[in-house]
Amino acid sequence: MIETLLVNYEEAVAIILFGVGFTMLLFQRNLFKKIIGMNIMDTGVFLFLASMGYIEGRRAPIITDGIQETGAYINPIPAGLVLTGIVVSVSVTALMLSLTIRLYKRYHTLNLDDIYVLSKHDIIDR
Repeated sequence: MIETLLVNYEEAVAIILFGVGFTMLLFQRNLFKKIIGMNIMDTGVFLFLASMGYIEGRRAPIITDGIQETGAYINPIPAGLVLTGIVVSVSVTALMLSLTIRLYKRYHTLNLDDIYVLSKHDIIDR
């Protein structure tokens, strides 16, 4: 088992990062900590995709030496997925941070339980 972990350490680290981020999403009440947890989860997913796309001994798919055989190059699709995921992750993080700032301006707290209680009072008062 230890030998398998040593050979596949990128995947093990990716799973650990995903687990850390997921537990932050589950157990933290602070909205900023939840956003950080989601970003840690994203990092784990991106690391896993990048490690799955890498093949030892192959090069990036850019033809420079005239070698056109596909066995000499890695698959570029996982790298494209990672780049697309990073762009989406940055956009979602920016949106979540802006909504968190709006919630803080309205309720003066970042604790989800307090925001829930205060929002119930807002509905009753209307």
